[in-house]
Amino acid sequence: MPVSKMWDVADAMVAEMRAGLFSNESGVSSLRMLVSPIDSFPTGNEEGTFYGVEMGRTKVCVFRAQLAGKELGVAKKELMEVPVPINLMVGTSEELYHYLAAQLVKFIASSGSTSVLGKPKEVGVAFSFPVIHSATEGIHVEWNKGFSIKESAGRDALTMLNEAMVKHGVDMHIASLVNNTVGTLVGGRYCSHETVAAIILGNGTNAAYLEPLESVPKWHGSRPPHGQLVINMEWGDFLSSHLPVTEFDSQLDNESPRPGEQIFEKLISGMYLGDIVRRVLLKLAEETALFGDSVPLKLRIPFALRTPDVASMHQDTSSNLRVVAEKLDKALGIHDTTRTMRKLVVEVCDAVTKRAARLAGAGIVGILKKLGRDGTDKKAVVVVEGGLYEHYRLFRTYLHSSIKEMLQGKFSDNVVIEHWPDVCGVGSALLSVPSSHVCQLGICAEANQCLGAE
Repeated sequence: MPVSKMWDVADAMVAEMRAGLFSNESGVSSLRMLVSPIDSFPTGNEEGTFYGVEMGRTKVCVFRAQLAGKELGVAKKELMEVPVPINLMVGTSEELYHYLAAQLVKFIASSGSTSVLGKPKEVGVAFSFPVIHSATEGIHVEWNKGFSIKESAGRDALTMLNEAMVKHGVDMHIASLVNNTVGTLVGGRYCSHETVAAIILGNGTNAAYLEPLESVPKWHGSRPPHGQLVINMEWGDFLSSHLPVTEFDSQLDNESPRPGEQIFEKLISGMYLGDIVRRVLLKLAEETALFGDSVPLKLRIPFALRTPDVASMHQDTSSNLRVVAEKLDKALGIHDTTRTMRKLVVEVCDAVTKRAARLAGAGIVGILKKLGRDGTDKKAVVVVEGGLYEHYRLFRTYLHSSIKEMLQGKFSDNVVIEHWPDVCGVGSALLSVPSSHVCQLGICAEANQCLGAE
């Protein structure tokens, strides 16, 4: 995808952002641009033990952070990960929230601590799903990413979670509930006051950033002391005629549970890249007999090839592409491949991954352009979290290079992409700190201290 095409995507992103900031009316923009009520960020002076929960598509992460003030930042951190049972993904909200409460209770009990001075423990929760926020509510908009719990849409998830805590007989209180991208932004801001945006690039994808209040006409709430609003873009829904949608993307979309929705996510996220590669290979097998006279049966099975398989094949450095041969055999039942076949498979992986990374890069540049940070000498930090970015080296490399190509020269040097481990967990824990809603926006700890070294 040439630079000119990436700029078309970035400019289209900016236009959709502006439209979404102007109105909440359906059809005005493909981007929801949800306002999150984070009045301000932690100061870094917080001390004590704080808890956060991040709920994603496949797992729940419970996080404990020991804060030691401005000098030491996060002195210690602990993390527990548990899978989300498949039956709960299609069950009731009550069942799911009770499961979350039980995991939190289990984790807190492992510390052997109790509430301080008779007060409930404060907990911050980050959801990987759209949430409309107010100071005391977290209205869950809808489930996506494979969840289908219709009866909870439009209900106050924060209150429901607190009710689950009470039923478990534990003296804990959910102090805040935000989208996980917002939690990542809070954690990023704790690490660097120059953080302007947070991006999730994992099984799903999303972006959040800080927008000047005067640029959000649809906001009629109170004015934050720092004059900025946290915007959860829900950028997986971004739609534009400039997106390079192919026949393979259209097939995948038409066969998905939500056709016509989350097109940007279907082009760039880890949930879908493997299946796009599979669809390309299937066409090559059908039309060019790439793998012999008959088409391998597993090649026709949706999602038989996963994105981790694609990453392993794409990054195979062995002379005979041994890893590619193993993955084709194990995942797709394709045996006795030649090196020429395997090399072509790597080329397909490269094309699909490079397109995804360059689209993500164009989206990031679009955010920077909206903020007027795409051609200035002022440093802008973008924090990125998610398994696709963290574990797929070539995706990461292509993403970085796309931003440099678009911004060029010294301007690209002023944009810093950072990845801090468990930054969303830190952010959700920080949101449990009461002072995080009243203090001034500013640097909270040095980047090399904010996540601590145990």
